[in-house]
Amino acid sequence: MDSGILSRVLDDIRDFGGDYAIEQLDVGHDAHDPSSARIAVEAADDALLQRLLMRLQTRGVNQVSPSDAVLATAERDGVLPDGFYATTNLATRVQLEGVWHDVENPEMDCGLVVDNTSGSPRVRTVPLSDVRAGMRVVVGAAGVRVSVPDRETGVPSGSGAACAGRPQTELVRQVADTMRQVRADGQRLLWVAGPGVVHAGAVPAMVVLVRAGWVDVLFSGNALATYDIEAALHSAARNADVSTQGHEHGHEHRVRAVNTIRRAGSIEDAVAEGVLTSGLMHALVTCGSRFVLVGSVRDDGPLPDVHTDVVEGQRAMRAEIGDVGHCLMLATHLYAAATGAILPATVPVVCVDNDPAMVARLADRGTNLARGIVTDVGLFLEQLALELVPDYRRT
Repeated sequence: MDSGILSRVLDDIRDFGGDYAIEQLDVGHDAHDPSSARIAVEAADDALLQRLLMRLQTRGVNQVSPSDAVLATAERDGVLPDGFYATTNLATRVQLEGVWHDVENPEMDCGLVVDNTSGSPRVRTVPLSDVRAGMRVVVGAAGVRVSVPDRETGVPSGSGAACAGRPQTELVRQVADTMRQVRADGQRLLWVAGPGVVHAGAVPAMVVLVRAGWVDVLFSGNALATYDIEAALHSAARNADVSTQGHEHGHEHRVRAVNTIRRAGSIEDAVAEGVLTSGLMHALVTCGSRFVLVGSVRDDGPLPDVHTDVVEGQRAMRAEIGDVGHCLMLATHLYAAATGAILPATVPVVCVDNDPAMVARLADRGTNLARGIVTDVGLFLEQLALELVPDYRRT
């Protein structure tokens, strides 16, 4: 009741032009006691009802007595059948011939494909770009159940700007504790970062975290890598901090930095040849950390490691999230939103930015495990390094 889920569910029903009757409502006595409601839902036709039921599942609402899922065949590559089940990022199960099957890779805004090639049914999410003719796809909301994850204590409480007034030391310590637990559980740590990490002067702290083993995989774009490499190659020649915006000839230095890496063949090759000897990208390569860089229309160059086909970039990102146990999103809207769309709701997410509105948007990704910290990303990374790397002050 405190979460306001019931009121949002009823609003959804009315927004879809449906109607409802609350048949049973059990309210928990204490703040942490669960509450439950049984609601009869009506709509003008079955197509609208199915859309409404799918919408309600984004709130964690399930049908009381689901039947087997209904399947239809995709007729064209890249096109799902009409009425396909539009997925959430919540843990999902599908009933086939009376047996429930876990969806292997929960992701929002996909279709559900049933694969029987191995003998027993497997159910997985498939984005539009990967749909192939002949695939068997779940249509309608029948036979589909979702589960809302419990909030983990290691994730800072409060969402969006709500964390702005809390002591930052406490929030950073909670993030560090969660990261330690994730590492102890044998899972990987995913970082999503924008060029603001370089602009804020936070690369040294980030490098320390990479070298200490706290960065397993990084998602970003051409800009972060280019600014970082520019700083490593040209900051001394310019006798200026490349994090300063609006400097004279700054774009020339960026293009020359990209050209240097392109001549080497890749970032890894530039490190191996001794061309690139410092910075975040150098640390990622030398420490064996994974990174996925996906481009945009305004990129310089781009760097040879950047996926210029965004669909291929999405596939590369999906390939890295299978065993991720925690995600930090730092000073980026574009790549944070893209990552939030493919992450399961069970993965705790912390969004860090100095813009409260952006933090609130990124934290609201369909999971109660996503939280925001409104602060300067440089200050956050400095404090996080102090928490996780005991000798950071001497590095």
